[in-house]
Amino acid sequence: MGGQACVLYGAAEFSRDTDLAILATDENLDRLREALDHLQAECIAVPPFERVYLEMGLAVHFRCHHPDADRMRIDIMTKMRGVDEFSQLWNRRTIIDLGDEIMDVLSLPDLVQSKKTQRDKDWPMITRLVEANYFAHRDKPSDQQVEFWLRELRTPALLVEAAAAYPERCRELVAVRDLLALAVAGNHDALQTALEREEQQERERDRQYWRPLRAELQRLRRFRRSP
Repeated sequence: MGGQACVLYGAAEFSRDTDLAILATDENLDRLREALDHLQAECIAVPPFERVYLEMGLAVHFRCHHPDADRMRIDIMTKMRGVDEFSQLWNRRTIIDLGDEIMDVLSLPDLVQSKKTQRDKDWPMITRLVEANYFAHRDKPSDQQVEFWLRELRTPALLVEAAAAYPERCRELVAVRDLLALAVAGNHDALQTALEREEQQERERDRQYWRPLRAELQRLRRFRRSP
């Protein structure tokens, strides 16, 4: 669900880390522990690897020491802000055939949603993910792809282009993304300002979401340092 997924969607060149979204059942966590043991993975920060913390929305972080994956970091989550529960993510997943193995990846819309954080590095990645899909499929898009682009494109010129190509669908989606009215009007400058405001609003929502979770992490750090 992280950098490796972005690589598979053609929006990044390399990622050393592996981010996983998992179903947090006792049986599944036992299976995951076996895999982590095989990778000689150690938990490198708070919280500890327990179901209760995953269900809060915290990530659990590991560093691998197996020779074939030495120093690779694995981050595991169950719950993410603004992202549907695991069963829905699983039903919408993209299955990628890499030749010698099959990879289950967050669907592109879900991956983009998961990237709407307060972190500076995530917003350029959102732009690249959506644009890569747009350039790959704009000649013969599906209805779902058109809706995805209109909801998520972050480049004024491409949003204006998409609005001109699909004016009816664009007008329908103004109710859920009001800046599309500016795309229909072809107002590039106002659209850029609106996109920046949209990003800042998402960043603030993410800050508010993480405020109690960061407090919990601080509590766990203090507890771990206690004699």
